[in-house]
Amino acid sequence: MSETEQDKTNQNQEAMPVDAAAGDAAKAEVSDTALSEGRANGDGSSVPGAAATSDDSGKADLGSGNGLANDSGSGADRGPANDAGDNTGNDSASDSKGSTDSGNDGETGDTDFEPLTNTYEELRHTEDSEELSAAARKPLPPKSDQAAFSRATALLEAVAGNQHTPLQDRIFLAETMPFPNILVKLSEDGNDDVRKAVAANTADKNWLVGRLTKDKVVEVREAALRNPQTSWKMRLEGAQNPDTTADTLDFLSRLGVESEPDAPSILSAMVRRAVALNPNCSQATLTRLAEDASTDVQHAAANRLR
Repeated sequence: MSETEQDKTNQNQEAMPVDAAAGDAAKAEVSDTALSEGRANGDGSSVPGAAATSDDSGKADLGSGNGLANDSGSGADRGPANDAGDNTGNDSASDSKGSTDSGNDGETGDTDFEPLTNTYEELRHTEDSEELSAAARKPLPPKSDQAAFSRATALLEAVAGNQHTPLQDRIFLAETMPFPNILVKLSEDGNDDVRKAVAANTADKNWLVGRLTKDKVVEVREAALRNPQTSWKMRLEGAQNPDTTADTLDFLSRLGVESEPDAPSILSAMVRRAVALNPNCSQATLTRLAEDASTDVQHAAANRLR
């Protein structure tokens, strides 16, 4: 190798570290720029700002508590916007799905009901007795169809509370319906026969039939006292009431003996004793109670017979 060629080789070798250093500096500058414009990924590498923003926003919903603020505070700034956007998107999707479902219902032949409130108010205020009678007598859908069944019983409440519903239909509902919402409406009916029918309905809740034992009309009260759903407290009060008729007192005097033999012995004896002490108790009932199995009842009846 000539002396000239050797000099060129040496110059190239001396220049190489400078070029390498320049390259490293350029890489560092790019890295700093990326850090300033973007964000660090979980593995410590940097990505351009736009890509980082897109990636982070996609991960925020999954990893930061579904919209909760990130530690950096960026989540707090973006939370409401994301919520609004997400809700709007979900609502739109739901609306779209609802439209699709409605279309499917039409295709499968399902009935499109008028909103319940509208129909309820119409039945509650209408004066069309024929419409109300038809609604009162309409067979209920099967319980397996919960939506239709609940709707039908709710509408019957409106029918029961409308005084333009024919009397015979209100009595029919009072005698046959097991649903408290309907029976409560009918228990407030202005007609005594309707309330009496409710009082005798064995599907009554004890609190409802107990309320009817205090009715202003004797026949309603006594129908309630004869209802097996009536509490012992109400029966005892009925046996003590001087307005209770001899026939109903005779009925109460048989509780725990001839009727409801499995009734609590102490409670039923208290009722029979109260019957014996009631001034309306008939002579025949007193004679029978004088031979009662309970000595307390016997003594009360014997004292009245003297």
